[in-house]
Amino acid sequence: MRPGAGTLPARLLAVDVEICRRAARAQDRPFGARFFRVVSKLGDGSFWCALAFVLPLGWGETGLTVVARMAAVGVVSTLVAKALKTWTARTRPFLDHPGIPAGVAPLDAGSFPSGHTLHAVAFSVVIVADLPALAILLVPFTLSVAASRLALGLHYPSDVAAGAAVGAGIATAALRWF
Repeated sequence: MRPGAGTLPARLLAVDVEICRRAARAQDRPFGARFFRVVSKLGDGSFWCALAFVLPLGWGETGLTVVARMAAVGVVSTLVAKALKTWTARTRPFLDHPGIPAGVAPLDAGSFPSGHTLHAVAFSVVIVADLPALAILLVPFTLSVAASRLALGLHYPSDVAAGAAVGAGIATAALRWF
């Protein structure tokens, strides 16, 4: 046994890597590869920008309030994600582990936390707080964004979980403060 293989962190990393390998198999299927690439691209911001444009049109003043919260949450989320990625300097799974291909080029070098997941959760929480009917659209989309990060070999499950937790925390704070 290699040094540290029996420690909890080493075992957790082994689980992280194994889940990444299994999730990356989605790239072997044409529909899976296309689906996760599209979801990932939409999660880059275009989906959220389009939604921010539509919300005031469909929900008036409530929509404007939600968009203002989205803007604030977006700025804070970006700053927090960048700071955590710089601080942790965790590399992406496809760089460190054979058998985990990159399905798309990453937006930056850092793996921890998943910024796509952080933003998707933060925006979804903020939107659904005032417009709960949109949960039927946002929950599946947000889960797909999180899954895409694994399937495309860009993040470990712990990166995605941390992104979700941080995004939920930022959104909850924004809802209390706004």
